[in-house]
Amino acid sequence: MNNKKKLIKETVKKHIPQRHLSSIRIMYRIAMETVYGIKRTGLLNIAIVAAMAAILTIFGSLFRTSFSLSSFVDKLGDTFEISVYLKPNVDPVYMSSRIRELEHVKRITIITKEQAWEEMNKDIDVSGMENPLPDTLHVTVDDPSNIAIVCDEIKKVSGIEEMSYAQDIAKKLQTFTNVFNTVTVFVLIAVAILTIIIINCTIQLVIQSRKEEIEIMRLMGVSNWYIKIPLILQGAIYGFSGAIISLIPLNTIQNALFKLHNFLVIPPSEFAMNIVVFSLFVIAVFFSAGGSLLSIKKHLQV
Repeated sequence: MNNKKKLIKETVKKHIPQRHLSSIRIMYRIAMETVYGIKRTGLLNIAIVAAMAAILTIFGSLFRTSFSLSSFVDKLGDTFEISVYLKPNVDPVYMSSRIRELEHVKRITIITKEQAWEEMNKDIDVSGMENPLPDTLHVTVDDPSNIAIVCDEIKKVSGIEEMSYAQDIAKKLQTFTNVFNTVTVFVLIAVAILTIIIINCTIQLVIQSRKEEIEIMRLMGVSNWYIKIPLILQGAIYGFSGAIISLIPLNTIQNALFKLHNFLVIPPSEFAMNIVVFSLFVIAVFFSAGGSLLSIKKHLQV
C-alpha cells in the first residue's frame, strides 16, 4: 500500500514542472507556518475573534441601518412638497413648465382653483360663495436638502403669489441624516483603529514567542516575505473569522429592518445587505492584514 502511494506521488511529481512544484512547496510551508502561528496563540484566538466580531457587528449594524434610513428619507422626501400659489390670471400649465426647468425639481402636480374648490365643497358647504382659492402647484424635489434651494429659485419666477412648505421638518430630517452618516464614518474609523490595535498586539505576541526561530530562519537566508506572509495571513484569518461571526447578529438586524419596511410600506434597498456583507469582509481582512504588516515592521526588522 505504501509502495503504491509512493508510486502515485512520484507519477504526479513527474507531470508537474519543477518551478511549479517548488512554488507549491513554498505555499504549503507558508500555510503550515500560518496554522502554526494560530496554534501558538492558543485560547487568545477566541478573545481576538470575539473582539473583532463585536466591533464589526457595530459597524455593520450602523452601515445597514443607514441604507434603511436613506430609503425612509427618500420616501418621506416625496411628501415634502412646496405649495406654490399663483397670482390670478396666471396660466398654471405655463407656470408648471417654467418651474419644471429648474434644477432639483422632480415632479409638479397642478391643482386648479376649480379642483380645490370642489374638494372643499365635499367637506364644507360653501355653495353660493365665490371661489377665492388660487391655482396651486405642488412641487416635489429630488432630495429634501434641496427644498430651500428650489424655493429660492421659484421666488425669482414672476407670477407667484405665495409659497409654503414644512421647512422645520425638512431641516430636522436633513440634520438627523447628516448626524447619522457622520456617526457611521466615525465608527468606521474606530473599527479601523481597534482592529489594527488588536492585531498589532496579537502579532507582537506571536513574534515574541517565535523570536529565536525567526532569527534562525534569517541566518539561514530565508526570504523576508517568507517570514512576513504567514503573520499577515494570520491577521487576515482573524478578520475573516470575525466577519463571519458578525453575520449572525447582522442577520437578526436585517430581519428587524425588513419588518419595519413592511410595516411602513417602504421598499427596502435591494442590494443593501450584499453591499454591507461585502464591505464588512473587505474592511475586516484589509485592516487585519494591514495591522499585521504594521506590527511586523514595528517589532520585526525584516
